[in-house]
Amino acid sequence: MSDTELTDFLILRSLDDPITKDELEAAGEQSGEALEELREEGTEIRWIESEVMANENGRITGTFCHYRAEGEAAIREHADRADLPATRIDRRREPLEGE
Repeated sequence: MSDTELTDFLILRSLDDPITKDELEAAGEQSGEALEELREEGTEIRWIESEVMANENGRITGTFCHYRAEGEAAIREHADRADLPATRIDRRREPLEGE
């Protein structure tokens, strides 16, 4: 499957308890390892970018992640293997344009 056949997904990863920057970095490493495993097994999935959410104290409360994948099942499998929440998974549409 080529990248042009992949679907863009946005994943909300809400955390029940805020985490530190070090914990976020560790989660990123787990995510990368899970992506590598899935690709080695033939699953088409790519991380594009992530936005970090924080509370008023600056503690990390979650992320919005953009992935390209062959389907939602690949997104869910990645979350399970990386032990990351996938609070909501939606298909990405074209972004709004500002003036």
